[in-house]
Amino acid sequence: MFIKITDWESNEMTRKMPIIITGGAQRIGLACAKALTADGYDVVVTYRHTKTSIVELEKLGVRCLRADFSSQLGIDEFIKQIHQDYSGVRALIHNASEWGAEAESADLAQLMERMWQIHVFAPYRINLAFEALLCNGFEHQGKADIIHMTDYVAEKGSDKHIAYASSKAGLANLTCSFAKRFAPKVNVNSIAPSLLMFNPEDNAEYRQKALNKSLLHQEPGEKEGVLAVQYILTNRYMTGRTLSLDGGRHLV
Repeated sequence: MFIKITDWESNEMTRKMPIIITGGAQRIGLACAKALTADGYDVVVTYRHTKTSIVELEKLGVRCLRADFSSQLGIDEFIKQIHQDYSGVRALIHNASEWGAEAESADLAQLMERMWQIHVFAPYRINLAFEALLCNGFEHQGKADIIHMTDYVAEKGSDKHIAYASSKAGLANLTCSFAKRFAPKVNVNSIAPSLLMFNPEDNAEYRQKALNKSLLHQEPGEKEGVLAVQYILTNRYMTGRTLSLDGGRHLV
């Protein structure tokens, strides 16, 4: 339910229909926030933990909201904030993620619940809650999108990250369901990256092993994720599909 606002506030909010990026303070999310801001979009990012990148983003004009999607309360508070501040949303990019491994978890049931909470339940709740905002974004700007950042493992599975892989597969399935529900006003697509960039702590042996898993044998960097997002945001005839950024890994 929307709060009552003045005519001036209504016009201002309608003009600023943002692209929302969850988990936008690091890696691909951070790169997308910078690039889309440079493209002229109003961008809102969420973050769970304070990072130095938040200051950098705010200087660029990006609005940064602290949100924890690992709890229902955190999701509810985020939904309420967006409804209070905006009359429409141009795009919603579900990038918030957590990498959980069975070998590192003392409570496997909790691990499975957490992976599905962050990767499936949170996007599910947020998509439904923002349906009217996205449709309003379409009505005023002629385009509205939802992008789910899934993972290559959703297709192949993982023996070391079983809960994580299953939850990313669940997110991929949400793409099909929401594409049907929101058509023809809101396009809903996924991006499924494999290796895009290493972490600083990854050693040489691990890096070479990872590179050998794809046909192209390269670390392409976050720019490939940014290009995929920009393509979806400008494409008008694709929904319910997945862009795979895996360097031909499925053929190895």
